[in-house]
Formats: sequence, structure tokens, C-alpha cells
Amino acid sequence: MSNRIYVALDTPDLARAKALASRVRHHVGGIKLGLEFFSAHGQPGVHAMAEFGLPIFLDLKLHDIPNTVAKAVQALGGLEPAILTVHASGGRAMLEDAKAAAPVGTKVIAVTMLTSLDASDLAATGVAGSAHDQVSRLTQLACEAGVDGIVCSGAEVAAAKAIWPKGFFVVPGVRLPDGQIGDQKRVVTPRQALDAGASILVVGRPITQAEDPDGAARAMAATL
Repeated sequence: MSNRIYVALDTPDLARAKALASRVRHHVGGIKLGLEFFSAHGQPGVHAMAEFGLPIFLDLKLHDIPNTVAKAVQALGGLEPAILTVHASGGRAMLEDAKAAAPVGTKVIAVTMLTSLDASDLAATGVAGSAHDQVSRLTQLACEAGVDGIVCSGAEVAAAKAIWPKGFFVVPGVRLPDGQIGDQKRVVTPRQALDAGASILVVGRPITQAEDPDGAARAMAATL
């Protein structure tokens, strides 16, 4: 992959998503579409964005009983996303069924712990240990379940790669050294993430909210 930056176009405004994709298409490696975009535009919106010719990362973070998730993955199969996310905390059976239901060529990636959470958030939901502990546990589970990789923060990707040397690691919450972190709590620079073992980086606001999105995408890619 020549460019490992996927730009997150999570907006309910299809015209804005298209305009942003048009501006940055030559300086990113793919497009990430999340729950906000999909709730507004559904499968037709994904097809519209696929016309830009970039791989589509469909970040829906599916999490339900195994049969329901498998049927949801099957229903999304016609989109042929390059990457599709489910929650690792859904358990081994759910992960196995999601992978079995996915189209050939779609990477099923398990979300370990959202980058908006930290250890105090884990404790509030009854999970013992640190963020590192939780990501390590769920990385092992995802590996054993046979999915393709995980989503984790740059702070944990090195440990995850040690557990799963052949895994595919998606790292969100990436910011340039002088960038605003927003609602993210565990962030790293693009170079730090790749050096630690990231396969691809997900970048949203540092590009999409920049005065010059194309320039921001080029600047981000230049650090790599």
C-alpha cells in the first residue's frame, strides 16, 4: 500500500463528503465511512463514495448476537468494503461468524478499545486493569477467532503486534505533534504509529477540518 492514510469522512452531508474526497483523493490511501455517514446515506451513499476509486473502510463497529452480526455482514456484502469493523467484545463466536459471512477480499477488523476511553472509563464499566491489559486480552481473542486484525490506539499497537505478528493493525486517533486532540485520549503521531506496527492510519479532523484539506493530507503523508 503506497499510502497508508485513510481519511475519515464521517459526516451526514453527502455533498461535503464528496467534495472532501475529491480534494484529498490523490494524497490518501482510502476512505473511512462511519456510523454517522451510513445512518444518513446507507448503502447508496457508500456506492457513491466508491466512485472515487479508493478502498472503502466501512467502520460500523457491529456488535450483537453472532447470528445477527453474520446476517448484517451478509447484507453489506454487495458493497465489497476493503475493511469492515466489528467489536471484539462481542466474543469469539460473533467474531468467527462475522469473518465467515464477509465477502472474499474484505478484512474483518475487531475494535478493541475506543481511543476516546481510558482506564477510568474501563473501571466504570466493570473492566479491571489498564487499557493496555484490555487491548492485549482482546487482541488475543481476535487472533484466535480468525479475523484479520484489530483497531487499537497507537499506544497499544506495539504490544498487540507482539501478540499477533501477522495481524493487520488499524490505528485511529492520529495527530500531528502540534495538532488538537479533540475528544481522543490516547493519541500518537503518524510516524510513531507506523514505527510501532500500524498497518493503516485513520485520520479525520486534522484533514477534514483543515482550511486546506488537500494540503493537510499532503503534510500528513509527508511525515511518513
